[in-house]
Amino acid sequence: RFQAVSAKDTYVISKYIENPLLIGGKKFDLRIYVLVTSFRPLKAYLYQLGFCRFCTVKYTPSSQDLDNMFAHLTNVSIQKHGNEYNAVHGGKWTVQNLRTFLEGTRGKAVSDRLFDDMNWLIIHSLKAVSSVMANDRHCFECYGYDIIIDNNLKPWLIEVNASPSLSSTTSHDRVMKHKLINDVINIVIPPGEGPDVRWSKVPARENLGHFDLLYDEELAQMDFLASERGKAGFPRSAATAVGSRGAGIRGSMSGGGGSGFSVSSGGSASGTWK
Repeated sequence: RFQAVSAKDTYVISKYIENPLLIGGKKFDLRIYVLVTSFRPLKAYLYQLGFCRFCTVKYTPSSQDLDNMFAHLTNVSIQKHGNEYNAVHGGKWTVQNLRTFLEGTRGKAVSDRLFDDMNWLIIHSLKAVSSVMANDRHCFECYGYDIIIDNNLKPWLIEVNASPSLSSTTSHDRVMKHKLINDVINIVIPPGEGPDVRWSKVPARENLGHFDLLYDEELAQMDFLASERGKAGFPRSAATAVGSRGAGIRGSMSGGGGSGFSVSSGGSASGTWK
């Protein structure tokens, strides 16, 4: 019989994506890094140098092959033990390579929509937990988002890793993660600036490194107010005019989607300054 769920019970509901997008017949997922410097108001930066992790064995939906980890699980910690693992490239593509491939096979408009949907997925997941996250302007966190894409080019959030591992398996990994650490530091402690609880400016473009401003809630609210003033026939104030140029959101990002936020532990990519 159905039993009412106690408020103390906690569940994780998961879904297996049975139609993953395959490249070369192999399953893959994406690791995307997101730097959050504030939850209230939300301010997040998207790292351009994410990567795809491929399985070493071709995917098959057959129930007889469900136990084959090398065909279903993209984790490098698993794949590196397979006979087909290539230690030179580590079974990885850059996100830029994935985008080039998709634009060539599916078209640019469809690819742009996919990446816009992934951006919104990230924003919505952060907003979903912003009310319960400790919000200290002295702190920051670099999250590792794991996303899988299905054959209809719909992104699905697998998990969000707090303090993702910064260990490297290839020379390219080592270079990329060195840049990641360097760029994070340059944003949270801009050159020539001291960390300050009142400091909330968006860093200058030259200090963002390989990060892009993904979402700035303050700019988004200013843009919304400017839009409402325009509908009411009022002239925009100088402040809202400045805010509207940023729009608070990276790119056009039409569409939406994505929800849920899970956290797993890893290495160390978070920090606190005093």
